[in-house]
Amino acid sequence: MYRNRIELEDDDYYINEQGFKVFTEKYHLKRGYCCKSGCKHCPYGYDKKTDTFKR
Repeated sequence: MYRNRIELEDDDYYINEQGFKVFTEKYHLKRGYCCKSGCKHCPYGYDKKTDTFKR
């Protein structure tokens, strides 16, 4: 049911001005799938508003 845990590296995320952890495109590609959460740096082209992939 659960996927393997991915060890985080320094360039897998950054902390934004509001203090939230934001995952980078590198991390998403390392994870290997789209979670359909509308992530800021999603390399898969998912649009949460339309629930579709742009690419």
